[in-house]
Order: sequence, then structure tokens, then C-alpha cells
Amino acid sequence: MISVIVRYHSMFYLGDHIQKHFVMKKIVLPTDFSQNAKNAISYALQLFAETDCTLYLFHTYAVPIYYSSEYQTINPYLTDLMEQYHNESMAQLERLKAELETTYPNPRHSYVVKALYGDPIEELREFVQDEQVDLVVMGTKGATGARELLFGSNTVRAIKKAKCPLIAVPEQFRYEVPKEILFPTDYEVPFNTILLQELLSLSKIHQGCINILHIATGYELNEVQKGNLEELRGILKPFAHLFHETEINDVIEGINEFQLKQKMNLLVMVMHKHTFLESLFIKPVIRKMGLHIHIPFMVLPYVNRK
Repeated sequence: MISVIVRYHSMFYLGDHIQKHFVMKKIVLPTDFSQNAKNAISYALQLFAETDCTLYLFHTYAVPIYYSSEYQTINPYLTDLMEQYHNESMAQLERLKAELETTYPNPRHSYVVKALYGDPIEELREFVQDEQVDLVVMGTKGATGARELLFGSNTVRAIKKAKCPLIAVPEQFRYEVPKEILFPTDYEVPFNTILLQELLSLSKIHQGCINILHIATGYELNEVQKGNLEELRGILKPFAHLFHETEINDVIEGINEFQLKQKMNLLVMVMHKHTFLESLFIKPVIRKMGLHIHIPFMVLPYVNRK
């Protein structure tokens, strides 16, 4: 492996987009009240301990309804049942809120509880859009015995539908300050401060180093990739960063091998139809090869400069 060291420690400059990001961050914390979900919430509260945040404790519930064409009117029993489910969900959310306020007292954090009926990912997607949410942090518990799966099915769906950055926290992961951030790229996507603002803000908050890992895939950079690389260099100039090259052609093997040699605290990738991240979710053969993720994984949905 070849590493090109370009490290900067000037942490005083932030572009307009990043400055606005520090006013009041809106973070959604989905929960099914499992230990896995609580672990992800704990991670978020520590990661943004020094940031002013509105934290949405978000839960969806489903009511078993058996439809019959003979009944076209709303059954009062079902209405009562839905109200019962809603009230129970809100009571659990309030208890969770009280627990978090006691365990992680922080005047910078305010909580809002939200219980909705419906599909968890569709409701989350709509809520993120309606409330102009900045970030989602959720757990990643997968299906029992399905070791080849990257994440659980709901996490994969959330990542694919995400309209804002999302951090997936592995089950049982204990909080680590993101001093070393791994950012694999093939330079196929144009970079801009809007796209990278969550990555840059975390680097600034925690004085973390962004490790850019170029997955070469056996080819020299073309003119478009060279242009994207130079754009990325300009964006990262005020931040601590390192450029790395790997001679391993396989994307997953390259990322896994790098993590074995150098301790990373956070993995960040861009989700776009032209990036290799999407192939991790749409190609079963690649998915079964197993990307070993033992650290939080932040996905940045592609945002065009315009």
C-alpha cells in the first residue's frame, strides 16, 4: 500500500454551508426500543455532545388489520386499537426520553418524541423530508444467521432511500471519538461542500483526520477523475487529511485490508448510482463477499452542487 501524506491542522476556516450546519442540528433517532437501537442513540448523543441539537426519538408501529370486502366502513374496534398502539408507543418514547435526559444530561440537547403508524422506512423518509432533518442515526442489527448480509433489511432500505446523511451503528459498538475517518472513493463523483458537509463538520468538531482511500480498480485516473480529485483537495485543504492509494483492485478487499492495517473509528461513503457503494446493496454476489464493518458507517446521499 502506498500512502501520500497531506495533513493539515488548520481548523479555523469553514465555508458558508458548514457554518450554517452548526446553528441547530436536527437528528432523527429511530427506535424499536431494543438494546441495539439504544446503543445507536447512545453513540449519537456522545458524538454530538458539543453540538446544539434537536433529537427526534422516532418510532413506528403497525396494527394487524384483516381486510374484508364485505366491510367498507371503518371498524370502531380498529380505531380504538390504533389509538391504543399510539398511546403505548408515546408512553414508551416518553420513558426513553426521561432515561436519556437522566443518563446523558446536556443543555445543548432537546428531545421531541414522534410515534407514527406505517412502514418504518417510508415514514422515516417522509419525516426527514418534511422536517428538513440533517442526519439519521440508527442501529444495524441484521438477520440471525445471515452473516453474508451487510446490514439488516431495514437499514439497507433506509440507506437506499436516504435523503440526508445516515449513520449506521453496528450492534454492540462502543463509542469511540472519530479521530480517524476512512473515506474510500474512486473519484467518479464530483465533490462539493454541500455533499461533504457532515463529514467535514465531524472532522472539525472532533479534530479528526480524514483518510481518503483511492480504490484504483486497475485503471489510471481519467481526466474527469483527476478533476474530481483536485476539487476534493481544495475542499479538504483546511482540514486534517491523508491520501492513500491501494494496489488492490477489489473494492471490498481494499477497504477490509486497509482497516486491518490502520485503526479507523468511522467509515464514510457516498451513495450515488455511479459509485461502488451502490453495488454493495444491489449485487448479491458482491454483498455475499462480506464488507467487514465493525465501526459506524456514514452514508452521504449524493447532492449536486446546484
